[in-house]
Amino acid sequence: MTQNQTYHEIWQDCLDRLRTSITEEEFVKWFKPISPISYDGAHLRLRVPNESFVSNIEKQYLCYLKPIIMELYGEDTQLLYAVPRVTQKPATTDSAAVPQYSQPTDAANIKNPFVIPGLRRIMFDPQLNSNYTFENHIEGECNRLARSAGMAIAVSPGNNAFNPLYIYGDSGLGKTHIVQAIGHEVRQRHPELQVLYVSMNKFQAQFQTAYKNGEITDFIHFYQMVDVLIIDDIQELTGKIGTQNAFFNIFNHLQLAGKQLILTSDKPPVELKDIEQRLLTRFKWGLSAYLSIPDYETKVKIIRSKAKRLGANIPEDVVAYLAENISANIREIEGALSSLIANASFLGRKITISLAKDILKVYVKLTQREITIDHIVKVVCDYYNIELDTFNSAKRTRDVAQARQVAMYLSKQHTKAPLTVIGSSIGGRNHATVLHSCKAVADMIDTDKQFKHQIDEIERIVLGKN
Repeated sequence: MTQNQTYHEIWQDCLDRLRTSITEEEFVKWFKPISPISYDGAHLRLRVPNESFVSNIEKQYLCYLKPIIMELYGEDTQLLYAVPRVTQKPATTDSAAVPQYSQPTDAANIKNPFVIPGLRRIMFDPQLNSNYTFENHIEGECNRLARSAGMAIAVSPGNNAFNPLYIYGDSGLGKTHIVQAIGHEVRQRHPELQVLYVSMNKFQAQFQTAYKNGEITDFIHFYQMVDVLIIDDIQELTGKIGTQNAFFNIFNHLQLAGKQLILTSDKPPVELKDIEQRLLTRFKWGLSAYLSIPDYETKVKIIRSKAKRLGANIPEDVVAYLAENISANIREIEGALSSLIANASFLGRKITISLAKDILKVYVKLTQREITIDHIVKVVCDYYNIELDTFNSAKRTRDVAQARQVAMYLSKQHTKAPLTVIGSSIGGRNHATVLHSCKAVADMIDTDKQFKHQIDEIERIVLGKN
């Protein structure tokens, strides 16, 4: 608000901006009858015809009105309503009506948890686990992109190139840890911002309750007030049309308002099924970051960090044994280490490789050796006597093209990597090419016995059975 402008002029400017966000019918009905009474630098008082105006503005239009008022009048401006007092004898002139100022209801008295009264913000629990922070998160090649993007988001939520940030990968690789760490970092750097973490299953349950109670509008408006919204397991939206529509409205509003969205999934956007295309398109707007199985060095760091938190002294040869033989995911690495430490404590034995082998047979049996795309590519190239440089080149001779198809087929069969990752790792192809290659190889296996024998031989080498 400039010194040369009165609060009346500013209010008119406010209405002009608001008019572009709502229909003309809504504007004439709910805002044309309103007039500003005073502005003291902190409180803007508006005269409204009756209580229904207060209720409708707060429920239906506050998401549009609030940002405009904060920009034009000041960020700390609070909105107060003057409602004419009803009397036995109605006043014949406006001047006879005595305005009764009604301050927005305090959050403690709100029965409906979704209603946001006035411009006063409701502070709610962000639902963040205090153990999931960047301080106790281990960085490695497997998660560096997602972690780096998360730190950039924490510095400037909503005002970055990673909106939404879409983190995907198999269960147990640390997606929840990273996104909650981002939430903690945002709250530390920007305590004025509202951060909320929620799983998609919980979001769906809230939606169903709101639908049953006729509170869908309140439900959507509540989520539209969040500054940093973190949704875990977005793939659970599959097939839920009503929830998808509600989330679409929330996503659009937050994106346009410059708020930050962070999503996790077990699949990249392109592989999600039964989710509306308009949502899938929006999931691709920002950055998609893949979490892979941790490499040896990262596993060593994870084991050391976990052992330190548990107060256990793990010899380096045992650390190396665990890192070499347990390669399923971070969750199983930590579970195996906890089991080892607990058994050593209960049995009164030192932690040695011998004890580790005895205690961790189940883990080692399940994860003898991680099969990677690089390993499969090497085996295929050796089998067909093709140089790795040739395999990775743009060359499309029949033997090279078939080798690539075989590598894609075996990668799909024996790794958990998404199709997009398989494609990018083998010739920079997309997921559609991988699907086509897998089908072509499967068809040849069914019709060509000699080719099937080749695939069986390659597969035995990949699995270490030769």
